[in-house]
Amino acid sequence: MFTDTPIFSRLVAERGDVPAEVRGEADRIHRDLARVMPPGTGLPTAHPHAPNPMGPHGTR
Repeated sequence: MFTDTPIFSRLVAERGDVPAEVRGEADRIHRDLARVMPPGTGLPTAHPHAPNPMGPHGTR
């Protein structure tokens, strides 16, 4: 994404490649969840015509 920008390169050198670490952790969590919760066994989705608990525009 920003790999060609000098500021990104400096931040990676100073702090590590945080976006790559986050992606790796998200992939690991996804694999773990897939193992214990097969697809199709997730939480039920809200009915399309049910009122939004966060209000009409998604905020309270």
